[in-house]
Amino acid sequence: MHCRSANEGIEGVRFAVTGGQGFVGAALCLELLRRGAREVRSLDLRASSTWSQQLLDAGVRLFQGDIRKKDDVRRAFRGVDCVFHLASYGMSGKEMVQAARADDVNIHGTCNVLDACHEHGVRRLVYVSTYNVVFGGEPIVNGNEALPYFPIENHVDAYGRSKSVAEQLVLKSNGRPAKNGTSTRLYTCAIRPAAIYGPGEERHLPRILSLAKLGLAFFKIGGPDVKTDWVYIDNLVLALILASMGLLDDIPDRKGTPVAAGQAYFICDGSPVNTFEFIISPLFRSLNYTVPRVTLDTSVALAISRIFLFISTLFYPWLDSKLIPQPLILPAEVYKVGVTHYFSFLKAREELGYVPMVSPQEGLAATIAYWQERKRRELDGPTIFTWLASDLGMLAIFSASCLPPVGPLKWILDIHLFLFRSLLVTRIIFAVAVALHVGEAVYAWFLAKRVDPRNASGWFWQTLALGIFSLRYLLKRARK
Repeated sequence: MHCRSANEGIEGVRFAVTGGQGFVGAALCLELLRRGAREVRSLDLRASSTWSQQLLDAGVRLFQGDIRKKDDVRRAFRGVDCVFHLASYGMSGKEMVQAARADDVNIHGTCNVLDACHEHGVRRLVYVSTYNVVFGGEPIVNGNEALPYFPIENHVDAYGRSKSVAEQLVLKSNGRPAKNGTSTRLYTCAIRPAAIYGPGEERHLPRILSLAKLGLAFFKIGGPDVKTDWVYIDNLVLALILASMGLLDDIPDRKGTPVAAGQAYFICDGSPVNTFEFIISPLFRSLNYTVPRVTLDTSVALAISRIFLFISTLFYPWLDSKLIPQPLILPAEVYKVGVTHYFSFLKAREELGYVPMVSPQEGLAATIAYWQERKRRELDGPTIFTWLASDLGMLAIFSASCLPPVGPLKWILDIHLFLFRSLLVTRIIFAVAVALHVGEAVYAWFLAKRVDPRNASGWFWQTLALGIFSLRYLLKRARK
């Protein structure tokens, strides 16, 4: 039996990574170079991302392009030996509603990747798939790769459906001869990762934490007995590299097709957990956000999610606009956190040698440390309810003090006269409130220049709007 070296099939080899400027793609590019790759190319729709400078400093070649355009893919794949196909669309939020684009990127884009591999004689293709190719809302306990694909017509979102089609296309292309007529063949496999976490993750946790900051993450879905899988970023990168090694066809003393050729593998940390108990609650507590206490039954959460899906569909033409907020939750996301589904990585361990090198406890600790540091660098503040109460209160007393009592404004004036007994007192209170807000904003600016200079202007404007409700967060930071 042949024993692989740690960097077999990597040293001196050219790689291309679609979606290489994303969270997983960037980590993979850097690890390939660390292991001695001759060249690593990133093909990404974005001109830059959070990891761009780090990738450039490490020596990654950045190709800006769209996998939906054949010429962009061909340009990036020319002379490459191994491709990691990570680029996708529709995983979470508003993207999940945009079915046409998800199909175009995930199916048509994958066809372009396969054609470019065929044309340029690429030997290995590792496709990053998803649990959703077999999971569609029914409980799965310790599942494995023998499970059939979930029926295409029953998927509740375009992402799961399109990724299932794309994975089947990739695996059916295994063993396809190169276009140049040589003996070179394309060997393919698919990695099906669990929900991914780690420092810098950009899909799930930022959205959840932004809701928590606004005070809108006030419920959890399903009971404590619901178990799902997660995978830490370093463990996933390891699995991807091992999968590429499993596609090597030039290993001495091994005859026949590569062990991973045409295969799919589930990848996780190997410890099924309750999402809220494992990551949401510890993360919220560490960041001083309110931990959800209300528990929604999955059926209730589904009904609510369908309302948000309907509303998002109404705004379909404008979903790319930043003015359209992310839906609170969608049906596929309810299934992800509210229905038990976890899988065994036994096949990956036996055929690829995959064993998680970072434990869930270590991964969670690193993730929490990242978000604590990130919160220290960002502007902090109260929930959206405090914003509404403060701003509506100031608007009301301004209306009573300065605007003619016409229509509904007369009711506002009557309320203030009932509370403060005279218009003069009302105007004095308004003037004092404005003076306090201005004074607090100026103080916040000077204090922030000392304790949080990068956000000094932000603290000024936020305190001008909210007064003490903003200033108390800055004072707390100053005490630390």
